Order: sequence, then C-alpha cells, then structure tokens
Amino acid sequence: MEEQNVQVTESAVLAALKSIKDPDLHRDIVSLGFVQDVKICGGQVAFKIVLTTPACPVRDKMRDEAKAVVSGLAGVTEVNVQMDAKVASAQGIPERQAIPGIRNILVVGSGKGGVGKSTVAANLAISLAKMGARVGLMDGDIYGPNIPLMLGITEQPTVQNERVLPVIKHGIKVISMGFFNRGDTPVIWRGPMLHSAIQQFLKQVSWGELDYLMVDLPPGTGDVQLTLVQSVPLSGAVVVSTPQDVALQDARKAIMMFKQMKVDILGIVENMSYFLCPHCHQRSDIFSHGGAKHASEKFDVPFLGEIPLDIAIREGGDAGSPISVTQANSELSSIFDRVAEQLAAQISISNFKQSAVPVVM
Repeated sequence: MEEQNVQVTESAVLAALKSIKDPDLHRDIVSLGFVQDVKICGGQVAFKIVLTTPACPVRDKMRDEAKAVVSGLAGVTEVNVQMDAKVASAQGIPERQAIPGIRNILVVGSGKGGVGKSTVAANLAISLAKMGARVGLMDGDIYGPNIPLMLGITEQPTVQNERVLPVIKHGIKVISMGFFNRGDTPVIWRGPMLHSAIQQFLKQVSWGELDYLMVDLPPGTGDVQLTLVQSVPLSGAVVVSTPQDVALQDARKAIMMFKQMKVDILGIVENMSYFLCPHCHQRSDIFSHGGAKHASEKFDVPFLGEIPLDIAIREGGDAGSPISVTQANSELSSIFDRVAEQLAAQISISNFKQSAVPVVM
C-alpha cells in the first residue's frame, strides 16, 4: 500500500534512464537528448526515445532496457516507450555547400570494377528505406550506369519547374545517366562534362527531404570522385572489395584517396566473401576470404560485414528485382540489412564526432 502512494517524478525517470548508454556514442541516452516527452499520470509513465537513425541495430534492446529500468521505480505501474528517429546532418566543410533537405551524402566506391559495388549500393539503399529512412540513390557511374537495370526501372524522370524529379522505385528516389542515354550508345566525355553531369544530378534534381543520399561511384579514383569530394559535404565513404589480393590492392588505393581528401571511411564491405553450395551446403572461399577485414584492421576503419557469392543476388540484379525486395525475409536479405544497420551506426558516430556540441534531438 505504501508503494502505491509513492509519487513518480520526471527527475526519477530520467535518473533511471541515465543508466542506459548508446553503445556507439558511449554516452547515456538522457545526456544525448534521446529521451523526450516524458509524461506521468499516477503510476503510468510514457516517454519517447528518439534515435539518430531508424536503422539502429540496438533499437529493440534499448527500448526493452528503458522499459525495465523505469518499471523498477517505486510507484510505477505501467511503462509505455515510443521509439522514433531523427537522422542528424553531416557537419562537413563550410566551403562545400550542402544540398537543402539532404542530411547525409555518402559515396560507395571501389578501387576496381567487377566487385559488385552497384549491387551492394542498391541493396543497402533498399535496406535503409525498409527500416524507415528516407533514401536517395544517385548513379554516379556516367560511363557505365547499371542502377536502372538492377532496380528494374524503365520509365524516365519528369521535369517540374525546371527541375528533374527522380524516379521512385522500391521506396527510394533514383537518378542515373542511364535514364537519359538509353541503349548501347556510349557516353564519350572528357572530365569537364563529367563534372557538369554530377553537379546537375546533385543540385538540379528535386531530391526533397532525405536522410541519406547514396552515390554509387564508378571504379577507380578519377574525375567523378574528385568532383563529389570537392563539391558537397560528405558524411563518408563505403569501400567495397572482394577478398582476393588484386581487388584489395585497388581497394587500399581508394581508402587512401578518401583519407587524403579528408573524407571519413564509414567502412569496408567484403562482397563475394564466400560461396555456400545450395546442394551440399559446403562453404567454398572461391575468392579467398577475410582480406577486406584484414585491410580494415590495417587502416583502422570499420568492417561493415561480409556478403556471400550467391546466384540469387546475381539473378535479382539482372532481372531488376533486388533480393532485398523480392526475398525481404530471407537470410540473404537480412545480411544486407545488418550491413545497412552497421553503416547507419557509423554515420551517426561520424556526425556525433564532428558536432561541436552534444547531440540534442
């Protein structure tokens, strides 16, 4: 009876919630400003936890911990926790003009072609969108745009008020040179024309409000990479490689390029990491294994995960039906989801480190 007469206070609720720390930002969720809208009615307590990304890998764990610690307070009879997210914007470099409405621009690159970079970019973009993020995908490979084929896009963008409206497919907004230069006609341009095309994709497309604009880069370390780095504030770069030495050698060059240009490396993804036989279920490391993880340790950058070599992934890309859509509940799709969660976490960490003041939502 005495416990039922104990008055629950907001200060007691916040003090209890200070025991919960964000595992990536290493701060408690109260000082980070995650806890909002605390409401108390008798023994009933309700509050909101606003995370830095809807793709938070510990979202459910944090909710359960918050409910448990508040439920343990004297006088509390019921706890309601609402989870939400607001993606923080990259701070960037002042002289690089941000694009209104776009909170984070990240590039997906590789040192060489043929490592599955576009496949990874497309599926990661879809995974982030499935989790509730507002996502755009810009095909930065002007010479060899593959994104329209991989996403099954046959329509062309429209123009409204002299601005291009991106095509919306699988929950993401997409722009690509493949929309404007169809068939087998090659694009034969010098550097200044590539620069102009990238600038138009960035600044003359009506992207609207985006949490993440993912840019699928061409292979190498050339004009497109330089234009992006010098034009807009980047949240960071993802490097895709296969495990064998020849691919890793080029991936290391891409890492060093981004580091020299003061772009954060959000992580390395090892694609075609292993092959699991669908008949005997025996694993084969066709292109070796673990090379990308070793490279991440050598260069002190995050390792985002391994993606297997699987015929379903290849078939989905060729058919314009990405596996993250057609087999959304499969183990293969969940692999992309986990990599996307790790990527979102690294963006949040990078933005937090760049902030001059603590993150407050």
